[in-house]
Amino acid sequence: MPETEKITINMSAVDLGKVDLLVQEGLYSNRTDFIRTSIRNLLDKHNLEIQQAVSRHSYAIGVLVFDKSDFDKHKNKGEKIKINVVGFLRLSNDISPELACEVIESIQVRGIFQAGDATKAALADRIK
Repeated sequence: MPETEKITINMSAVDLGKVDLLVQEGLYSNRTDFIRTSIRNLLDKHNLEIQQAVSRHSYAIGVLVFDKSDFDKHKNKGEKIKINVVGFLRLSNDISPELACEVIESIQVRGIFQAGDATKAALADRIK
C-alpha cells in the first residue's frame, strides 16, 4: 500500500472527551482507530456523491505510477496528458522536470502526489 498522509485536526475539549470515553469503554482501541472508522463510515455514506464526482471529472481511483518510459511514449506521439486521480499519484525520479512539462497538460490529485521537488516545482502552474 502506498504511504499514508498524516493530517492534524482540531477538536473541542468536549468532543475529544467523548472520543476518549468511547476508547475507555472499549468501542475503539485508541483515538486514531475512532477517527479512521468515522472517516470510513462517512465516506461509505457519501459513496454515491463520490462516484458521481469521479465520473463527472474523469478521475482514476487508486494508485497511478508513471515512469520515464510511460512519458517517452506520450512524448513520441506528441500527446499531452491530463492526470486526474483520487488516491495516490507517483511520478518516478527518472522523469525529468523538462519531460514532465512536455507531457503533462494538467494534474489534479485528491490524495497524495509524490514526485521530485524539482519536478513538482516545474509543474506548479499545472497542478490544480
